[in-house]
Amino acid sequence: MESPLTCLKGVGPALAQKLEKLGLFHVEDLLFLLPLRYEDRTQLVKIGALVAGSRCLVTGEVLLSETVYRGRRNLLVRISDGSGQLTLRFFHFSRQQQAQFHVGTSVTCFGEVRRGSAGFEMIHPEYRILRENQDASTNESLTPIYPATEGVQQGRLRNLTDQALGFMQENPPVELLPASVTNKLGMPSLAEAIRYLHRPPPDANVKQMLQGRHPCQQRLAFEELLAHYLSLRRLRALAETEEAPALTNGDSEVGRFISDLPFELTGAQKRVIDEILSDLAEPHPMMRLIQGDVGSGKTVVAAIACLKAIACGVQAAIMAPTEILAEQHWRNFSEWFRPLGIEPAWLSGSQRAAARRESLQSIADGRAKLVVGTHALFQEGVEFESLGLVIIDEQHRFGVHQRMALRDKGVSARGHPHQLVMTATPIPRTLAMAAYADLDTSVIDELPPGRQPVSTIAVPDTRRGEIVERVRSACASGQQAYWVCPLIEESEVLDYQAAEASYQVLTESLPDLRVGLVHGRMRPAEKERGMRAFKEGLIQLLVATTVIEVGVDVPNASLMIIENAERMGLSQLHQLRGRVGRGAAQSHCVLLYKPPLGRIAKERLAVLRDTNDGFIVAQRDLELRGPGELLGTRQTGLPDYRIANLVRDADLMPQVQITAEAMRTASDKNAAAIVRRWLGDTRKYGKV
Repeated sequence: MESPLTCLKGVGPALAQKLEKLGLFHVEDLLFLLPLRYEDRTQLVKIGALVAGSRCLVTGEVLLSETVYRGRRNLLVRISDGSGQLTLRFFHFSRQQQAQFHVGTSVTCFGEVRRGSAGFEMIHPEYRILRENQDASTNESLTPIYPATEGVQQGRLRNLTDQALGFMQENPPVELLPASVTNKLGMPSLAEAIRYLHRPPPDANVKQMLQGRHPCQQRLAFEELLAHYLSLRRLRALAETEEAPALTNGDSEVGRFISDLPFELTGAQKRVIDEILSDLAEPHPMMRLIQGDVGSGKTVVAAIACLKAIACGVQAAIMAPTEILAEQHWRNFSEWFRPLGIEPAWLSGSQRAAARRESLQSIADGRAKLVVGTHALFQEGVEFESLGLVIIDEQHRFGVHQRMALRDKGVSARGHPHQLVMTATPIPRTLAMAAYADLDTSVIDELPPGRQPVSTIAVPDTRRGEIVERVRSACASGQQAYWVCPLIEESEVLDYQAAEASYQVLTESLPDLRVGLVHGRMRPAEKERGMRAFKEGLIQLLVATTVIEVGVDVPNASLMIIENAERMGLSQLHQLRGRVGRGAAQSHCVLLYKPPLGRIAKERLAVLRDTNDGFIVAQRDLELRGPGELLGTRQTGLPDYRIANLVRDADLMPQVQITAEAMRTASDKNAAAIVRRWLGDTRKYGKV
């Protein structure tokens, strides 16, 4: 059903435009606009039996109607059904409305019951004036309350969904799920599920529906999760039919590089390197995700992949979401590769014109064997001579279409480039299955030897003086410390400790220490000077915003103070904490919070106190905040779901995976139809 909304009665161009804000473009879209909650208007409640806080349908006869002035104009209407009296209160009303409520008129109304100065009252209830001898009527089903948008009332949405349900009855949606799956899971047909959710019977389990656990909701969630999974698996299948340069040379160069490292690789790093080198040797594009907790050594694994590509005569590119992280990679790779005669090129949006021209030229003519940069790498005007490997760090900051854009830059006569994406945000398994179904996954689940878990405590900011003394003591003993603040400047709106204000206070409080400041509004060169001075020990205490969340590696830093920790997400706090604990000394993280703490803030801080395991932290963050937040700044790395919820519906993912593989084998036609039904124009998710 692809009928435009304007074919519905009462929908003209103006209303259609308003409905677009709810994501409604076709009649079918209305069927998938599920109610947020339900109200029971299937039975009348006696006024004498009303309870404060309940939402009820009542009927009664008007005893009194008057306009009063108590600070503002009020219309008060007193009604009675013989069991008690109820006041209807209106603040916004017309003269015509006022005239409707003459004494003796019968009225039916629905609203929230509140205690007023003269007994129970309803403020601005929905109401209907009854004609003479007309009985009050009740609804046959629970009343749905839909997501609202300006200019579209609930009554209008209910009318439109009624019409859409009528369309569906005449043109039932095709059942695309195998009957074996719906029978196994005890799910109704798609049409039954849609009708039930829009117009539930009076005895429906509303509590179960509000929790999203009703079989009818699970039926729709399952199909939506399946559609997204199938679209990503199809991306993967397409990649397997494409050609890529088989990178089979360079074993001796890689072996020498590993033996010359000043440290021993962990077993997990060696396992993941073997998986990557095996993929690179294939004549099809590698599509692999590396997950590794902070400090697990993903960067050196990426360096080995780059060296393999360069030894095979192709270019490698590394893209990071921020300049500070990209700069960190550029420095690390320069130190590793310069002795091998490889000079990494740098490309970012803030480069001076002359330097940018030089970088672009060396990338285009192939002199730049390794290119490091920000999203500037996939912008117009960047041409590679022979791009064979693309590495994307902090994958969750980039959307699927953004990494496809960089990958497409490497398409040449030799085929598509291999692709490796990395994240330091551990991703719970069910979320990884949904978000990265087009990628193979490797996990570096082992920290380098000698690393001690970071000791974490939560302290109210009333004890700030003690913490300042702790910083003084740690720095006096030769260690370094971070002091992290959420904002750069003071804000009248947010009561956060701002970085610049904290810098001033700490400089005055600790005159014997060398204190530095780094934040996101600084020019890249200033940030670079500050970070380099800290890394070289010229700065003992670095006051910074969350720009140091990723990429900064200072082994001598063993103490971190995080201001307003109660305002940050678990994964971000865990990322920040990962900046310490990189040396041999026992490291500590102090979470400064402003009391009193809310329930969720208490839970967050407790998780960090109890564990250093990034996967446990990520799972709890997923439960507390949801997948969009966990994967960072709600960007397009994770598609929006209309009905499914990756936290609530995680238990469906294993069966989704099984069903998807069975459908792709048995009926690619039905698989494609499910993707079209739920994703429509799927180009934004890749070549589906």
